[in-house]
Amino acid sequence: MNNKNKISKAESTIEIKEPVYLTVVIPIYNEKQNISYLYDNLNNVLPGIGKKYEVILIDDGSTDGSFKELLKIHEQNKNYKIIRLRKNFGQTPAMSAGFDYANGEVIITLDADLQNDPEDIPALLEKINEGYDIVSGWRINRQDKAISRKLPSIIANWLIARLTGVKIHDYGCTLKAYTSDVAKNVDLYGEMHRYIPAVASWMGISVAEVPVHHHPRKFGKSKYGISRTVRVILDIITIKYLLSYSQKPIQIFGLIGLITGGIGIIITIYLIIMRLFFNMALSSRPLFTLSIFMIFIGVQLITMGILAELIMRTYHETSGKPTYAVRDIID
Repeated sequence: MNNKNKISKAESTIEIKEPVYLTVVIPIYNEKQNISYLYDNLNNVLPGIGKKYEVILIDDGSTDGSFKELLKIHEQNKNYKIIRLRKNFGQTPAMSAGFDYANGEVIITLDADLQNDPEDIPALLEKINEGYDIVSGWRINRQDKAISRKLPSIIANWLIARLTGVKIHDYGCTLKAYTSDVAKNVDLYGEMHRYIPAVASWMGISVAEVPVHHHPRKFGKSKYGISRTVRVILDIITIKYLLSYSQKPIQIFGLIGLITGGIGIIITIYLIIMRLFFNMALSSRPLFTLSIFMIFIGVQLITMGILAELIMRTYHETSGKPTYAVRDIID
């Protein structure tokens, strides 16, 4: 009898930790002047959610004293965690680190430059609770320069929507909400953080958009300019390849190789006929050199496709990474 009482008393002292509902991931690079305002804005919104939350602040190799400001925030509020990277790796690796260390059922990302408004977070959460996997912010009234920022963004958004079938008006808006299972199953490289909805579309996700506020930058300067257009174009090519051909590279390399080699063979046959039946000299014909060159290129592309197939199969077999994504298991 006494033993039972002791056991029940011990069980009653076990603290049941409340699971983290929301993780806010914020990459930071040289935003010292904005950090205190960012904290105030977040602190006006997050406690009102009524559920356990955490904020992960990733110092992406800042050199302006941002880390000291982040330490002050952590001392005031232990819900704010800091990840300090060894150098400036870029926004995508910083965001990937935040995803890896996030504990929340829902993960929200936003910029630290005060252009995103934390007051929009409840609207994103409301949409997530409707059953969507990703909710993207849509900066309808964007406060950026037209030529260097808006125009490239409009073109990129249109191209990605056309190529991937994930129709979002504003891929470039960092303010997005993700369910944890989606965010943690997307591998981010290069500058792919802005295109997560497109990259994750292979899993069969559901995506929604919510209009959000956008403010002009008050402090510091933008890390992006017109030069980013080239990187955006390369990102679009990468996304299309990842979605359509990463599991079957032979289909893209082999197709191009067959077309190139086939044209080369047709030209070669034509030139051989002209030489045999019309006594036309081939040594002075650049077309003959071109045809041989195209045949070699075709063979090389097909070989590349076969090698890419072998590499992809080896990758999946050795890493144990599946070629599918499970939404639910009902047992």
